[in-house]
Amino acid sequence: MLAAALAALSACDLPAPVYDAGPGAPAAPETALPALPSERSQTSLDLERHYARVQADLLGQGLLRTDGGGPDTPFAAHNLTSNFVRIALYDEYVSRGGQLVAQQTVSRLRRWESPVRLQVHFGATVPPDQQIQDNNSVIAYARRLRNATGHPISTTSANGNFHVLILHEDERRYYGPYLEQLVPGIGDTAIRTVETMPRETFCLVFAFSRGDDPSYTRAVAVIRAEHPDLLRLSCIHEELAQGLGLANDSPDARPSIFNDDEEFALLTTHDELLLRILYDRRLQAGMDATAARPIVNEVARELMGGES
Repeated sequence: MLAAALAALSACDLPAPVYDAGPGAPAAPETALPALPSERSQTSLDLERHYARVQADLLGQGLLRTDGGGPDTPFAAHNLTSNFVRIALYDEYVSRGGQLVAQQTVSRLRRWESPVRLQVHFGATVPPDQQIQDNNSVIAYARRLRNATGHPISTTSANGNFHVLILHEDERRYYGPYLEQLVPGIGDTAIRTVETMPRETFCLVFAFSRGDDPSYTRAVAVIRAEHPDLLRLSCIHEELAQGLGLANDSPDARPSIFNDDEEFALLTTHDELLLRILYDRRLQAGMDATAARPIVNEVARELMGGES
């Protein structure tokens, strides 16, 4: 099933918690970074052809919609409530034995309390025109996410706390030392997951908090540069939104990118409402489903004009 191919990973409570270097904290040590491959391998070129076929197949099935939904995808406040609880208050993966394992588990509400600074990093083998296109996509999407959440979200060329890596296969396989400098304390599980991404994983995101604090402080999204334009943009939309706190997927969410059926490629109106609920100040980071549900239902009804 192609639905399993677009896997978004969110791991917030890894065995070695990530910390932000706040005021007075020691900076990450500067070490010499290994040189990454300067040319693409045959494996990378083969992957590019493979993902082009995948995109064509999905489009041929009427999937990867970019219309955001319509009369064929109605939803009401009770749908928003149940979808939010499943997507924001459950985790899709757990860390077990140094590996990430797919397993739905009850979680807590997590989101950013500090401003989000998106910084895009390209591998040297990514063509300049693709870099310009993808960078512009992230800039435009940051504005949309800021409007949807009401939270300060911007792009930056330095000192980001949400890193968006757009890499070819050969660069990603050896990116561990770079990850350690971008996110001090990231841990072996996350690095291994990035460097050994199977072909079926199109893109992924890790969002991190300090210890038991439910507020995110760092995130890293990894997107394959081999993807054709729409798949790449789809990854940008899903991973950046999941890295804001919508960590899970639900087969009942529609119209939504938080559904493994690949029906929608880009953030929908339904998904924007989920983000608005997530960053509503009546909710608090750390809430469980029991505490959050009545508030979520109240906010959802307001957003839907009082309809349930």
